[in-house]
Amino acid sequence: MTAPDAVVETTRRWLERAVIGLNLCPFAKAVHARDAVRFVVSAARDAEALQVELERELLLLRGTPPEQVETTLLIHPHALTDFLDYNDFLDVADATVAALALDGEIQVASFHPGYQYADASPDDASNYTNRSPYPTLHLLRESSVEQAIAAHPDVATIFARNIETMHKLGPGGWRALFEEQP
Repeated sequence: MTAPDAVVETTRRWLERAVIGLNLCPFAKAVHARDAVRFVVSAARDAEALQVELERELLLLRGTPPEQVETTLLIHPHALTDFLDYNDFLDVADATVAALALDGEIQVASFHPGYQYADASPDDASNYTNRSPYPTLHLLRESSVEQAIAAHPDVATIFARNIETMHKLGPGGWRALFEEQP
């Protein structure tokens, strides 16, 4: 079993080297620099337990000022490790957001070590745009997303640029990002 501190450190390294370092999300750097990302390691071992934790984190995010917690990474290394099971759970996550009347307030983005776009082969480098070290649900405030989009000069190009970056980097370059550096 991986210790929660190690899970957070590995996820933080992914955030810093891939998401921010490759500029996959041009909005992440400022939030991370303000230390407004909440890292939560779930002890859940199944979808039901994870849904309980998701509900708790959604309510915590709603009730916490954005200056303290802008966004939450709910990392679940022991639940939904199979990508297809994880992908099915995203409907549960969206239903949980709706049941808590948080539609339009909080959204859930998805990251998984086995992430695969529907139209991509498993080894397609484009999948790496949403690959994380552990299955992770990213809870985002809709108001923050709207502000970030309004401030970005060309949001429509982000996805295509990310795919291009991943293809240039390739699987070897992706793995090298996470190797220990002196």
